Amino acid sequence: MDQSSAEINDHEMQDGTQNDAGNNSIQGPPNAASPTPVKTPQKPEQKLTFSPKYMLSGHMKPVSSLKFSPDGKTLASCGADKLIKFWDAYTGEILRTLEGHEEGISDIAWSFDGDFLASVSDDKSVRIWDFALGTQVRLLLGHTSFVFCVNYNPNSNLLVTGGFDETVRVWDVGRGKTLKVLPAHSDPVTSVAFNHDGTLIVSCAMDGLIRMWDTDSGQCLKTLVDDDNPICSHVKFSPNSRFVLVSTQDSTIRLWNYHSSRCVKTYVGHTNRTYCIPACFSNTKDKYVVSGSEDHKVYVWNLQTCQIMQVLEGHRDTTLAIDTHPTKDIIASAAMEKDLTIRLWFGEQSAMAEEPGPH
Repeated sequence: MDQSSAEINDHEMQDGTQNDAGNNSIQGPPNAASPTPVKTPQKPEQKLTFSPKYMLSGHMKPVSSLKFSPDGKTLASCGADKLIKFWDAYTGEILRTLEGHEEGISDIAWSFDGDFLASVSDDKSVRIWDFALGTQVRLLLGHTSFVFCVNYNPNSNLLVTGGFDETVRVWDVGRGKTLKVLPAHSDPVTSVAFNHDGTLIVSCAMDGLIRMWDTDSGQCLKTLVDDDNPICSHVKFSPNSRFVLVSTQDSTIRLWNYHSSRCVKTYVGHTNRTYCIPACFSNTKDKYVVSGSEDHKVYVWNLQTCQIMQVLEGHRDTTLAIDTHPTKDIIASAAMEKDLTIRLWFGEQSAMAEEPGPH
């Protein structure tokens, strides 16, 4: 199924004007299926220049999600300690801590204007926070079990969430009401996202399925599934929404062209068989894919060749949370119980562009 030799040019990844490329800390249940054979990763083809710059401490339990703000100035983090923290993305300085959830927080998402942050928790709630004021402005209730994932649409007037009740919910942010409840999966939903214009929703789950939904109608438009049906940990649209990047618990990340239902790229070398570890794209000139790993490292692949470009070492436990800066070569990563730190890795150009700040 893998067509890893397919070439994906910048237009296909960014503006959507080209043809389809064939012609995106809760432990999941053990995967009963046999491990999927994967290609032996090749040695790094070249060295990137990411190096550790700041190590951030403050969370008392594992960090479950990291998200850079749309303007890149702030990094938000959340974790099992029920806290949300905001950090200066360039200096590592702690800016603010938010409290309110009654159980651990699984995921966070910024509104596209950067004014609000949504959070979801094991307390079954969805909460919306005013970033400038540091106050909760909305409490959304409806999920009947742990809420695991959340994202805004581009207009920031809708939220999509998924949880252990196996549903995907679409919310009207202004009214604080559920618009749609999609009986999406047969196992807990692990990731949800809107495409670049908000017309589509993608979801994935521990049932191994990736599903595309029409936002307006709630209709399921397509289901993607790999031959061996591994547990899906995370899914993310490419910038132009022609592809989805899917992390699965067979230690593989796949880039799918969902229009043709084809896997066009496969990224391997990291370890992911137990936890829901996300992967993400770079948003800079050098195109790469980055993911955490259960071997405590952070892996960076060339988007096109699928070869490992750099392996970042320093954490002392599973690197469960990852994000990339929206405009600069900066990677944020966070690890589990034996570590509890957030680390900021700066590329050479980013390090030169920013003034040194406090460690």
